[in-house]
Amino acid sequence: MAKKILLTGDRPSGPLHIGHYFGSLVNRLAMQDDYEPYIMVADVQALTDNFNQPEKVRENVLEVAMDNIAAGIDPKKSALFIQSQIPQIAELTVFFSNLVTVNTLKRNPTVKAEIAEKRDLFGSEGESVTYGFLGYPVSQAADITIVRADIVPVGEDQLPMLELTREIVEKFHHIYDCDIFPRPQAKLSDAPRIMGLDGSSKMSKSLNNAVYLKDNPEVTAEKIRAAKTDSGSSITYDPKNRPEISNLVMLYALIHNAKPEDAVKDLAGMNYVAFKEKLATDLNHYLAPLRAKRAELEAKPHYVKELLEMGRKRVLDKAEETISLVRSAMKINY
Repeated sequence: MAKKILLTGDRPSGPLHIGHYFGSLVNRLAMQDDYEPYIMVADVQALTDNFNQPEKVRENVLEVAMDNIAAGIDPKKSALFIQSQIPQIAELTVFFSNLVTVNTLKRNPTVKAEIAEKRDLFGSEGESVTYGFLGYPVSQAADITIVRADIVPVGEDQLPMLELTREIVEKFHHIYDCDIFPRPQAKLSDAPRIMGLDGSSKMSKSLNNAVYLKDNPEVTAEKIRAAKTDSGSSITYDPKNRPEISNLVMLYALIHNAKPEDAVKDLAGMNYVAFKEKLATDLNHYLAPLRAKRAELEAKPHYVKELLEMGRKRVLDKAEETISLVRSAMKINY
């Protein structure tokens, strides 16, 4: 039987951090043997809120690709590609945009939250939000359906995007009397969201509150030492009442493949300083093989580009097949 198709990706607005690793990359590694995976470096999506600094996006395309490969993504199994190099995605986005109302996009909770976070760019009330940013969920639907993906690994905050994709698929099939696309399903990560080291609700490249996969041991240790905790003294796991120290306990548990409640037992009697030192040491040990692999890739950028080119060719074949079916259904296969 043919393997089901998986689509996921990363925005190249910065290198990947440990939140990405435990929330997404670990899932990809576990699934790449059982599925036909497509992993996208989403440069077009990154430009929706970085359109005025394209050099930032360009510089991080290879960073994101190297992070994926260093983490264990095998380009022979997983097609790793750059979004803008697949023109069929843009074409499908245009067709899908006719099926979604502006009000639907404005009500999308993920879009609303991200507009609120980007007040400097879009205004305090979102009065300067661009057409491209408001419509990026439609582009995401095209990303997913251009390879006819069955499953999409996502975080909980992305579930509204996937629901919109299914709505678009249903509407397209109804209007054009066809059945081209699977109804993509979400695959949620087993790892809870890792908060930012500053106590923010999540690690974020834009907030600079993360440990990056490519950080060296000294930088990692410095960031962990400076991580926000609380005025308590005992190390417990109580996310509701003591979120900051619980976040560090959860990170410790993830790198030791343990439950947070069990990790607390290992840390009994430690003060915050000793715990942070141990967490930094263990995290650096955990990331050492990945970082060694990444250093090798950094010395061979042309090799990384060759792998991306290999992925582009694989995706182009699939994308052209899909867009031909779409044009035929829409009666524009002149």
